[in-house]
Amino acid sequence: MKVYRRYLAREVSGAILLVLLAFLALFAFFDLLGEIKSVGEGGYQLHHAFAFVLLRAPGRAYELVPIAVLIGTLYALSALARHSELTVLRVSGLSTVSLLGGLFQVAGWFAVATFLIGEFVAPPAEKAAYQMRLKERGRMVGQDLRSGLWVKDEQSFINVRVVLPDTSLRGIRIYEFDEQAQLRSITEATEGKYVVPDSWQLTHVVQTVLDGERAEVRQLPELLWRSALSPDILSVLMVSPDRMSLRHLSTYTKHLADNHQKTNRYDIAFWKKVIYPLAAFVMVALALPFGGAHYRAERVGLKIFSGVMVGILFYMLNGLFSNLGAINSWSPLLSAVTPSALFLFAAATMIWWVDKR
Repeated sequence: MKVYRRYLAREVSGAILLVLLAFLALFAFFDLLGEIKSVGEGGYQLHHAFAFVLLRAPGRAYELVPIAVLIGTLYALSALARHSELTVLRVSGLSTVSLLGGLFQVAGWFAVATFLIGEFVAPPAEKAAYQMRLKERGRMVGQDLRSGLWVKDEQSFINVRVVLPDTSLRGIRIYEFDEQAQLRSITEATEGKYVVPDSWQLTHVVQTVLDGERAEVRQLPELLWRSALSPDILSVLMVSPDRMSLRHLSTYTKHLADNHQKTNRYDIAFWKKVIYPLAAFVMVALALPFGGAHYRAERVGLKIFSGVMVGILFYMLNGLFSNLGAINSWSPLLSAVTPSALFLFAAATMIWWVDKR
């Protein structure tokens, strides 16, 4: 049995990796086409576009692994069925449960790889890609917004005109209120840099302190400003929630919760990051009833096309339930787990039906 498991793992893993590489090459080509139109803006050149596409590749791999697992497993099982190798294994006493166990062993490795890529490789690579593009194009986060960015921190409201790619700030205004919601002070600064934990070094500061009907204006060359706002929180501006690490999602969600702001969108993204690697198990279970049956060679293409459609449907349902959960304030865990649960139920039903026949 160990021999058949090794053989099955080699065939299925090879097919999955081949499909994943093909998808990565295809998406890299389309990403490059999208970046070429920006070549020439500021110092952004063709080699920067290539670097941007390469840095985004881990994020693309993270998105594509479930689809690649489905199509690769379909192809490998179809090839084994076409050459009657699955038939020989079945006649030798291999049950559907044992075959599924062998496929789950392969899926486990891809689930671990998906988690590691999504947690430790894709987020920093994605952040570096957008920082490089912003820097070379001479653009800055928030410069296209009419009033800049707004962040709430306890009793203060912070307005930042521009966030640079290195997460330093330009054009800062801090409106501080007391517990009765009365404006206590307004602090304006030209620039701010994160120097120590929970502290920013503000330069060219003009501070207006309100005391009843009196107002005192102070001009300071520098001011150390303590705030829960951090570069990790600002990095959210450059990386979408689905591409953030669990640590950053947890940090930002806590910041929003501490300031009594809605966290549903980021809670859903957090649970999606937890559940998403397990999609590899769902995909191999879906592939088994399709790929395990014996078909003529001309039907293999139809099965692969069906696998692509099922993979796209899974990707679309993931996004649909995330958006519906955020709009309707559904349970974040339920919104994240529902697509995988539906597909797993469909896979179990099809396996039962095929096995019964």
